[in-house]
Amino acid sequence: MDLIYKIAPAALWRKAQDRGRFEGTPADIADSYIHFSTADQAKATAAKYFEGQDHLLLIAVDSKKLGEALRFEASRDGALFPHLYADLPLDAVVFAKPLLLLPDGQHDFTGLL
Repeated sequence: MDLIYKIAPAALWRKAQDRGRFEGTPADIADSYIHFSTADQAKATAAKYFEGQDHLLLIAVDSKKLGEALRFEASRDGALFPHLYADLPLDAVVFAKPLLLLPDGQHDFTGLL
C-alpha cells in the first residue's frame, strides 16, 4: 500500500464524514485540487502551513485507490507532491489520527508515518 497524507482540521473532517466525502480545505478548494504529502514531506508541510495549530488530524490515504485523479506535480522546491483532482473518497482512507501539538508549536508525528 502506498500511503499519502493529508493534514486537516478535525472539525472539517467530521463534516466530510457526515457528507460521505472530503472536498478539501478552503486552500484546496481555492486551488481546485486536494493537497497531499508523502511520508517524507508531511513533517515539513506541517511546519510550514500548520505550525501552532491544534485540533488537526493526519489522514493516511491509500494512493492506489485514487486512480487517474491523483497526480504528482512539482511544488515546493521542485519536489513532486501528490495532488488529487477530485473529492477524496472515504473508502481510500486508511486512518485519521490526531496530530498532537507540542509545546514548541510543532506537531508530534511519533508512530504516525
